[in-house]
Amino acid sequence: MNRFFTFLLTFVSIFIVSCQKSDYDYDDTPQGNLDALWTLIDQRYCFLTYKEEQLGFKWTDIHAKYSAKLGGEMSRVQLFEVLSQMLSELKDGHVNISTSLDLGRNWSWKEDFPENLNTELRQSYLGSDYHIGSSLRYTILPDNIAFVVCESFSSAIGDGNLSDMLTYLRLCDGMIIDIRGNGGGELTNAEKLSRRFTNEKRLVGYTLHKTGTAHDDFSEPRAEYIEPSDGVRWQKPVVVLTNRSCYSAANIFVRNMREMPLVTIMGDRTGGGSGMPFTSELPIGWSVRFSAVLSLDARGGQTEFGIEPDVSSALDDALAAQGTDSMIEQARAYLKSQR
Repeated sequence: MNRFFTFLLTFVSIFIVSCQKSDYDYDDTPQGNLDALWTLIDQRYCFLTYKEEQLGFKWTDIHAKYSAKLGGEMSRVQLFEVLSQMLSELKDGHVNISTSLDLGRNWSWKEDFPENLNTELRQSYLGSDYHIGSSLRYTILPDNIAFVVCESFSSAIGDGNLSDMLTYLRLCDGMIIDIRGNGGGELTNAEKLSRRFTNEKRLVGYTLHKTGTAHDDFSEPRAEYIEPSDGVRWQKPVVVLTNRSCYSAANIFVRNMREMPLVTIMGDRTGGGSGMPFTSELPIGWSVRFSAVLSLDARGGQTEFGIEPDVSSALDDALAAQGTDSMIEQARAYLKSQR
């Protein structure tokens, strides 16, 4: 296990102990639950200053705004709606309230934008005789371009899977990695795939974690590096295809790949989600997930609201109706120009 993940696991253990229900001594009333949730975000959420600047609100005003919506005889459903609406002000897909009623969420990072993906059309490019290596599906297109689809980082990707895939694709002139629709998963899987595209250690970003209750109480930035894999590595041009549904670990993967040689990011801006989520509990017993450790890119910039592609591309609906994925075709044309 590398030093970053050893550090992260240590921090998680400390953080979980510090975020227990006993930290916030509030009554199980509508106001008590709202106060507990507001305080949790105020003291623990890692993006509060950034969100206030970008979205134009003050968290202190949010407390008054939603307290005014409370009533002493509120039902659980009504309280859930108010608390979910309050958290939605943060526009963070990693911020949720989990109850038996529903999952309070804000998925505007993908739902407010064109999807730029037709999964049936993408499957037609894979054909019926594609290869499967863990969560990766891949084939060789007729113009000798490798086509790899990665829809999630939730399932483990084995080093053997990656070496076998790259060996099979070794004679191709270029590679498309299509991660459109990838909502994230395990960071270790995103890192493992990234390691196959560099021959030297590369700085890809920084992590910071909260060290106190003030909005800007953070540790010193800790550099994150991608080390080259000991297995088979790819040495030719690559296009990573993205859309707004690339979130969390997929967003981190794009952040990493942007620092690799011969890699071009193409498509739409990613959905973002650069915080590492943790959980706590409200007096009513509802679970709250929130971003507690933030990741920056290699230049120290935020990627919470997504990463712009190197080359913009969108799905042409008219061509899609004729069986052509314009984004895949643009990636193919680009890779042919790199020969």
